[in-house]
Amino acid sequence: MALFPRLLPRSLYGRAALILIVPIVAIQLVVSTAFIQRHYEGVTRQMTQGVAIDLEFLLEEVAKGTTPGEARTRAIAIAGPLELKVMLPAGPDAPVEDQRGAFDLSGGVIIDTLRAKLPDLMAADVTDPERMVNLRFESRHGPVQVKLDRRRMAATNPHQLLVLMIFTSVLMTVISYAFLRNQLRPITRLAEAAKDFGKGRAVTYRPRGALEVRAAGRAFLDMRARIERQIEQRTLMLSGVSHDLRTPLTRLKLGLSLMPEDDDVKALLADVTQMERMVDEFLSFARGDAMEQMIAVDAVELVSGVVAAAGRGGGVVTLAVVEGRVSPVMMRPQAVTRAVENLIGNAQRFGRRVEVSLQFSDTALRIAVEDDGPGIPPDQRDEAMRPFSRLDSARDPNRGGGVGLGLSIAADVAMSHGGMLRLLHSDRLGGLKAELQIAR
Repeated sequence: MALFPRLLPRSLYGRAALILIVPIVAIQLVVSTAFIQRHYEGVTRQMTQGVAIDLEFLLEEVAKGTTPGEARTRAIAIAGPLELKVMLPAGPDAPVEDQRGAFDLSGGVIIDTLRAKLPDLMAADVTDPERMVNLRFESRHGPVQVKLDRRRMAATNPHQLLVLMIFTSVLMTVISYAFLRNQLRPITRLAEAAKDFGKGRAVTYRPRGALEVRAAGRAFLDMRARIERQIEQRTLMLSGVSHDLRTPLTRLKLGLSLMPEDDDVKALLADVTQMERMVDEFLSFARGDAMEQMIAVDAVELVSGVVAAAGRGGGVVTLAVVEGRVSPVMMRPQAVTRAVENLIGNAQRFGRRVEVSLQFSDTALRIAVEDDGPGIPPDQRDEAMRPFSRLDSARDPNRGGGVGLGLSIAADVAMSHGGMLRLLHSDRLGGLKAELQIAR
């Protein structure tokens, strides 16, 4: 039972076609079988009964003959007008038992009808390729062989009817599928619009189709508008918060710089610098990439620039591998740059070597950042991607660590591009492998 659903088509068009075609084919088979069997068997039986009357008359004439010669003369005299070929005595090719094809349904009807009407019938052969029926009768003058055209007893095969039925079925199926396609296309467009919105692309969409599909389309547009309005309001609010926070921090930093330099002042300046960094990272996480538009970007060039900048800042960072067919990818370049910078920064903080690789496929772009550091245990990787999550004291911002937003920002960027961030073990360097996936 589990195998049967796998054989069914997965697309909406395929399933709709299956729902449309299967009933039509089933109805055609049932109607064709019932009609052909009942109608043509009935016609064959009636035609055979008419021929049986001629054969009965022929046998009566044979029986009236006093000698075999006279009987043969009487039979030949009436065989011509009745379109029968008579041999008395029977020839060597006269059948000795009933013979018909395995799938010759009308042949069975012919034999059964003749036996019911003609008790003197000894054998019937309906297998002749020339469509001749070969009969053998018993008479008082010996075996009588009669040959006649089968077309007199069986209805012609229903080729024209079958062709007409098949042509009509195909034509109606095509017409029905065309109408069905027009009804399914709005659903497909709605699914594509929702898929693009999940990847961060706001494509133009107008509700079309049936009333239910239009209602679903309008609900989707309302939902998309509410989400975009919420993101815009959040971004504007955080921009104002950023200005309000930076102003007192700048004044505080300026005041401390004018004071005589001692250990307390240095500690306060360090706290102010740390506060500025925390505010910047928090605003970067909260703002995300909402205000940036999707454009086609050369991913290799973008990542190469980030790797070069990280190398100039210190540490060994290399672009190791580029796999697949390189082509432009739709993305928000500033957001992806920020995500890759965060991943490389985390790798530099805990490892000495950092390698970045890219893998292109038809459905996604994967940017992997690997290091030779201690890595993250599998049971703590989900927690590591939560906002403000710090797994150990080495990640304490007061001791040079981050504020726990680097991986969260990268994961948020990946999700806004229809992808995901995965934390794995690096087989090449032995540390952590952070894989940023962007849908294409």
